[in-house]
Amino acid sequence: MQTAKHAKPHAKTPRQPAVKGNGHSKHTGEDFEIDVRALRERAREHLDEGAVTEDYRADRDAVVHMLNNALATELVCVLRYKRHHFMATGIHAEPVAAEFAEHAAQEQDHADRLAARIVQLGGEPDFSPDGLSARSHAEYVTGKNLRDMIRENLVAERIAIESYREMIHYLGDRDTTTRRMLEDILAVEEEHADDMRDLLDRE
Repeated sequence: MQTAKHAKPHAKTPRQPAVKGNGHSKHTGEDFEIDVRALRERAREHLDEGAVTEDYRADRDAVVHMLNNALATELVCVLRYKRHHFMATGIHAEPVAAEFAEHAAQEQDHADRLAARIVQLGGEPDFSPDGLSARSHAEYVTGKNLRDMIRENLVAERIAIESYREMIHYLGDRDTTTRRMLEDILAVEEEHADDMRDLLDRE
């Protein structure tokens, strides 16, 4: 009877050592390690900068300026939607006015989120009414009638959508927290544009 040959065990591939950095995660192959000591030391430095740590890669001043312009845009949109809510008249005005009110509340929420992020980045949210229209990407247009109001809100939403897309593209992966927030806001603005288009089609 022939004796079965035992398979030669495979030589194990040497395990690559984890690469340590200055508190940043590094990986080689399957290894992953954070230089915790360096991370802890850096966390104790520059405490006045709060959430902005050493590895923040965007131009903070530029981001704060960009967010303040977005804040102005949202505030102008709140005011425009509020005016349209109260001024909407006509046989179909009630559901449209309700839509305006809902959008105004959501734009206010966007403004609040933008202001909070500006503070996190060490900036100051600009709520000054002086120059608000100049800082805003969208315009404050009253509209002559219900159809005009819907149309102007659709125009403003389309402006906001393109503005947010450009901001998101600018940030890339340099400030993922701000980018994700803007992506959330963009999604709502796209819904608003669809709502306004639907209302315009009914008129």
